[in-house]
Amino acid sequence: MKNHPGYAEILANCRNQGERPETAALPPPPLPMLITGVTGVAGYNALAYFQARYPGKVFGIVPPDTSGFAAPDTFFLPIEDFPTLEKLFERQRFASVLDCAGNCALKAVQLEPQIAWTLNVEVVRNLAVLTRRLAIRLVHLSVDMVYGGRPGGGYTEEEPPCPVNVYGQTMTEGEKILAEEDPYAVTLRISMPMGLSFNGHAGAIDWIAARFRKNRHATLYYDEVRTPTYCDDLSRTALAFLGNRYAGILNAGGPRQVSLYQMAQIINRVGGYPSELLYGLMKGEACPVPPRVSNCALNSEKIARVLGFAPFDPWPLDEELMPDGRAWHRCRHESGSTEKMNRLLGFNPRYAAEKEKGA
Repeated sequence: MKNHPGYAEILANCRNQGERPETAALPPPPLPMLITGVTGVAGYNALAYFQARYPGKVFGIVPPDTSGFAAPDTFFLPIEDFPTLEKLFERQRFASVLDCAGNCALKAVQLEPQIAWTLNVEVVRNLAVLTRRLAIRLVHLSVDMVYGGRPGGGYTEEEPPCPVNVYGQTMTEGEKILAEEDPYAVTLRISMPMGLSFNGHAGAIDWIAARFRKNRHATLYYDEVRTPTYCDDLSRTALAFLGNRYAGILNAGGPRQVSLYQMAQIINRVGGYPSELLYGLMKGEACPVPPRVSNCALNSEKIARVLGFAPFDPWPLDEELMPDGRAWHRCRHESGSTEKMNRLLGFNPRYAAEKEKGA
């Protein structure tokens, strides 16, 4: 796929990145380490980050029917098969787990809830049973869609979940199960993880860009608002929690509220795609199935207090790349490209700058 990095390139990029001063001196996570959900955007980028840092000590689980997944040190097995998972844990003697697994195919799981229940609830239960029994540190990723949305967003950890679709309901149930089965684990509620995917068409950036590349329209909502984060920042945040003893639920969203339509505007303009391919509308005009969230922006002040620093930069990092109107993407002051889009939106530019500063 033209200009879309493969795993080797993403791994090399991670090796060449600088670090935040706050995370540069963090101790390694308990090793060896297992990462689940590595075919998803957050897990894929986390696998590259941790394998770059601790080669030969970080492993991933990949569904057995996955083709084209080129990362090293991966096990192709059905994670929902508890006996197989249990044998893997006994053989490999993992000391920490970063759980990025889950099924976020909104329409598919709304129509067949058992799909979501298996991955978003039962797999969490299985992992928690093993990590508690074997005294393994577990960091679990949940999602902002445990909330349905409200004007202004700003949900805190103290507010009870109020999901509006099966995906949010099962992720909520997964949080409850984890608290029961492994009370020593930490759950990080993430928002939109902004990074590149292994297949070139998953996640917000690649899904939207893939439509534009094929000269297909993309229609996004004006009134679905999230708090996106660079996957680079998520990985470093996971590193911090793998190495500490915090237990419970924390919001892990970025400091900037961005609507889905604005995300598509940014990708359209920075990627240099035809502006006429982007459409926007209100959720009420589409009556989407499944029901969509509105503004479920997270208030993530607590995680900054716990860590002693704010772990997330705004996405996009450059304030000038934030749209100021619905026609913003049509104004082209300079040419865009896939390479530029990947560099500025798929990776946090802060870390390239930190590397140059330290060179």
